[in-house]
Amino acid sequence: MSPQDNQQAEPARCDLLLTGGTVLTLDEDQPVIESGFVAVDGDRIAGVGHGQEARSFEADRTISCQGKVVMPGLIDCHNHLYQSLGRTLGECLTGWEWLSQFMWPYSAAISQQETAASVYLGALEAVLAGTTTVLDHHYGRDDYDTTVMVAGILEEVGLRGRIARGMTGTRTAVSQQQKLPETSFQRSADEELAITEACIRSRPKGSRIEICPGPMNAAYTNVDLIAASVEQARSHGVAWHTHLSAPRDDPEVFKQQHGSRPATWLHRNGLLGPDAILAHATWVDDEEIEALGDTRSAVAHCPLSNFYMPYGVMPLHDLVDAGAAVGLGSDGSCCGHRQDLFENMRLMVLMHRLNTLDPRASRAEEALRVATRGGAAVHGIEAGVLAEGALADIVVVDTTRPHFAPMHDPVAAMVYTARGTDVEMNIVGGEIIVEGGRSTRVDQDAVVSEALARAGELAERINAR
Repeated sequence: MSPQDNQQAEPARCDLLLTGGTVLTLDEDQPVIESGFVAVDGDRIAGVGHGQEARSFEADRTISCQGKVVMPGLIDCHNHLYQSLGRTLGECLTGWEWLSQFMWPYSAAISQQETAASVYLGALEAVLAGTTTVLDHHYGRDDYDTTVMVAGILEEVGLRGRIARGMTGTRTAVSQQQKLPETSFQRSADEELAITEACIRSRPKGSRIEICPGPMNAAYTNVDLIAASVEQARSHGVAWHTHLSAPRDDPEVFKQQHGSRPATWLHRNGLLGPDAILAHATWVDDEEIEALGDTRSAVAHCPLSNFYMPYGVMPLHDLVDAGAAVGLGSDGSCCGHRQDLFENMRLMVLMHRLNTLDPRASRAEEALRVATRGGAAVHGIEAGVLAEGALADIVVVDTTRPHFAPMHDPVAAMVYTARGTDVEMNIVGGEIIVEGGRSTRVDQDAVVSEALARAGELAERINAR
């Protein structure tokens, strides 16, 4: 086609055109485009390129992003949104103490109405901070109606992702040994699986918010229930999720009961694979790392909560080099405190540098990739990159604020400088769910007001103030 013919070609129609911003594509062919554009049609990206090329699109709405960074939405691979009403409580407790003295009593006490208030708050905070996809490991009030309600709230706020329904089953020797309250182990394995089955059927694979099995923890959940959960997940073609070896003593606690370390046991029983999403994986040995990599299992790296509890440093590069998929997790607000994956990106880099005393141990580019493309691989979705055909999950960050000046390197700025509060726009599946830093889908002032009204009574009931 001649240049003259090209000039005469009709522009392609699209729904939304973002122009003039610094575009971080996460596409290796053109990772950074200054004064670029992103075209969106339906729920997909229709085009990405340099400013002058935007003339090849005619949009229903064009938004100038001059002075802003346009990048893929951030993807959360481990959370507990129902914990938001307990933020700042449970201070200075070790991992097992935190569970037995604070988190399980909180989980037993929370009502359905308080759960709704907490999940609305956490989900709202997440989208305002640039999260587009979340894996919410939901327990506490985990009956069928409440679990399905939680999925509905996430969809209403505008997120995509999945609910992993937490299952405890009957009390195990480890849960007794670690003094976890008996009230948290009230259902049989069959009852847990039946509720989860009904939840999965209500939100099957392909739903905007899926529901999948989430046995609570490899250390203290009955191993037969874990195995049955994986079988259930595979029968529906969905993922499954659990905590794996977060505190340092978890592997030895498990080994004393079952004769091997947790990830080794999972591997020997054929339970690992791309459908396994494992939170933390802080204390895994070389054999376990090899097993996780060989099976292409997925791991959620949670830097902030690993600092807070403190659990330790996940062997990030060993897992990635072995072949595991690794994404970021913000974790619940009782141990992560903020739904802010920008903060977790920064802490990821600093954690691995401090652990090795080597400034080359982790880089900004790596953290941004883990939070976007890595998370997309964990969730198995076509997102985490701004490229034609990918899901239109996009965030726009306002970089005109003083703390961004000067912005020599936009990738480094997103990891070290940016905060969730700098997000001006969040787009999920082509729909603007946050604009001007406010939700377009829910009344955020009412959400905060309801959360504040519910939080005090809950804290009083568990004597946590």
